[in-house]
Amino acid sequence: MLGENGSQRNDVTDKIRMGMIGGGRGALVGAAHRTAANIAGDFDLVAGAFSSDADASRAFGVELGLVANRSYGTFAEMLEREADLSPDERIQCVSIVTPNDSHADAACAALAAGFHVICDKPLAGHLDDALRIEDAVHDSGLLFALTHTHTGYPLVKEARERIAAGEIGEIRRVAVSYLQDWLSREEDTTASKQAIWRNDPARSGESGSFADIGTHAFNLVEFMTGLSITEVAAELRSVIPGRTIDDDGAAMFHLANGASGLLSASQVCNGAINAHRIEVYGDAGSIFWAQEAPDTLMIKQRGKPDQVLRPGANVAYLSEPAIAACRTPGGHPKGYLEAFANLYTGFARAVRNYPAHEGTGCASVADGVATMRFIRAALISSRNQSAWTRLDGVDTVTAKQ
Repeated sequence: MLGENGSQRNDVTDKIRMGMIGGGRGALVGAAHRTAANIAGDFDLVAGAFSSDADASRAFGVELGLVANRSYGTFAEMLEREADLSPDERIQCVSIVTPNDSHADAACAALAAGFHVICDKPLAGHLDDALRIEDAVHDSGLLFALTHTHTGYPLVKEARERIAAGEIGEIRRVAVSYLQDWLSREEDTTASKQAIWRNDPARSGESGSFADIGTHAFNLVEFMTGLSITEVAAELRSVIPGRTIDDDGAAMFHLANGASGLLSASQVCNGAINAHRIEVYGDAGSIFWAQEAPDTLMIKQRGKPDQVLRPGANVAYLSEPAIAACRTPGGHPKGYLEAFANLYTGFARAVRNYPAHEGTGCASVADGVATMRFIRAALISSRNQSAWTRLDGVDTVTAKQ
């Protein structure tokens, strides 16, 4: 509900009215966002434009349980008609779950219409569009959240807290990888809607696997270490015949404190289902975490027994941010959708307290722009045969120059 000054009322009994752009029939990401919002329990999906096919969009909205006159054919129609509704009826935020090429148009339009935005990663298909979104966020003064899901896991938050507290000392090296096999065969290129648009540069944008999962790895490094990646030396390539966009790559990188690292992202590694893992090495110890075993965080120190940490709402040794992200007691597995829901919970808190909020609990638009600079720098470096490329110098350089 809106207060008299137009700000959100801090009333936890009121669900936030949400509209969705994208996420129609067969869309994996849209279903994940809707499930996460439902787990969070703070949102009511009341409107949507779910497909580029207007008839299919309207039909799918009704199938989801929306009233017919709020199941729209286009997102432009939704934003215009919702803005005309009374403040206590219209949507308060928009969830954007479209392919990369339409993130910028949808986000900028939603912000201009006066609605907060939570958007699936990456921020956009191209750095130029990411900068356009950043300008729109700043001009509107509204909330913008980017869903890098793995930062919602309790033990990822715990690792961040322990690194910030100096438990492993000064960071020296980071190794992060995100490997999959779902595009490892030639026939996989057109095996699903998700595969088709991700392998189409017109829809995916500047990059393939580096944009799709490499951005997760990049964001995890910066989130966990609290340090920015400053430059990269990369090799991106297309392994499967007929593809014109990268499906495999690796990048050496430097962090702001001078530490070194290696990032690998590939969707052609047979046997790797969703193998996202990170190792952070400091001068006093190291931390290990893997997404396929998210309930284990290992801390190692020379000459001492390894520590194995487990999450749980009743686990006293965890930090406050980690405990707050635990939805079940210790010993109960914490899954992907629960981590995703933690992002929606943080976004809901910010919406309710807007404008006096303390962040969305998600990646920011600035984080999203940083990932797009990373992609652009990696592409430039790869084109120049792995030459070191600084992220802060790529805004005016195209990936194809």
